[in-house]
Amino acid sequence: MTDDLRSRSDGLGWVSRAIFGDDRIGLTVDGDPPAGHRVVARYTVVPSVGRARFLLPRGAARATAAALLAYNALRPPKVRALRAGLGGLARLGVLDAARFPALTVSLPADVEPAEALLAAHLADVLDVHPAYAACGVRPPDPNHKPTLQLFAADGTPGGYAKIGWNGATRELVAAEAAVLRTLPEVSGVGDHPVVPRLLAAFDWAGHPVAVVEPLPTAVRGVGEQDPPRLDAILAVARRGGPPTPPRPVGGSDFLARLTAEADRAARWDPAGARAVDAVAALARRYAATEVEFGHWHGDWVPWNLGRHAGRLVAWDWEHSGPDVPVGFDLAHDSFQRALVLGDRSAAEAAQAADGQLTRHGDRLGLSADGHRLVVDAYLVEMWLRSCRLARAGAGWNGALHPALLDVVEDRLADGVEDRPTDRAEGRPAD
Repeated sequence: MTDDLRSRSDGLGWVSRAIFGDDRIGLTVDGDPPAGHRVVARYTVVPSVGRARFLLPRGAARATAAALLAYNALRPPKVRALRAGLGGLARLGVLDAARFPALTVSLPADVEPAEALLAAHLADVLDVHPAYAACGVRPPDPNHKPTLQLFAADGTPGGYAKIGWNGATRELVAAEAAVLRTLPEVSGVGDHPVVPRLLAAFDWAGHPVAVVEPLPTAVRGVGEQDPPRLDAILAVARRGGPPTPPRPVGGSDFLARLTAEADRAARWDPAGARAVDAVAALARRYAATEVEFGHWHGDWVPWNLGRHAGRLVAWDWEHSGPDVPVGFDLAHDSFQRALVLGDRSAAEAAQAADGQLTRHGDRLGLSADGHRLVVDAYLVEMWLRSCRLARAGAGWNGALHPALLDVVEDRLADGVEDRPTDRAEGRPAD
């Protein structure tokens, strides 16, 4: 088979275009490289070209096994079992001999690998020689990013390179790199979770690449039913420092940002006019409500959290940002658990967030009115995020649009009038 994988419309084509994008690279499946080329890498395509799930390095049994087995404890049981079986074969050195397609990567004799091949460039950046790369293959998704994993010959992970390939993922990769640059000083200090370090960030063939430190090899996932980690949420919000004084929502930078984003959404999509109205209703209802503002992780959910050596570990910071009401991460955690893990509607997920903020809001320094504000503002924030991603080419999230606008309108419909508020307590006056 000699057809160029990069011309395919499936997951293997998507991954191949991301990591073998240079036109000088030759890709040959079960055949010889083009004339005048020299072989620079070989991969096993598992289980087949048409149903590819993995690109695994050939000729390095321990690196291949590590690519399959690293962080397997974090994966769902069925995926864990599949990887464990393949990893066992790789450790025995028999995976290369199995009847899986072999992908040969080649270059013209006068082209240095690090000039054209992302894996070779990463090896130089991370000073891992010899280096072996692996990549999972999944169906193309405008929200997902191909991730190239680099291993030493003994299976030691060197780093994980996330590749932004469209408008939406380019923004996310750049955003995560920017956030990770700011976190080393607070990572693992006090109640702040341990954060994988940013090892490198650069553009490659027009695509932003963020190279992130491997997680600890013994990291274990948190349970889907585990209680929220309020101390860690607060530490993230405050960057490990003390609380800051509550401030009214009216006149805040947070409200100004929501207003500007809603205006941009309205110029792009007719539904954005509803977001403009929602932000205005939010402002009228909560202008005098005082809350503490701080940072948030932005995607605080069980599948982005783990435990190691008695510490919480948090990864995937691409939606993180400053100056949001403290409690957004708790609202996101409860909303997403209900929506994704519980397969509940957006309205039911909002009620789940209400329940968590009511139970734990006092621990976050929130007044009774502040509980409701955090959930209402979070729901508006989430719709605006969905709109940003759609505008950048990721398409609309069907679970959030237009359902989330319906939920927000229903929640704010009974409170759009101006209400006297006790600013000292941040709750409606008697």
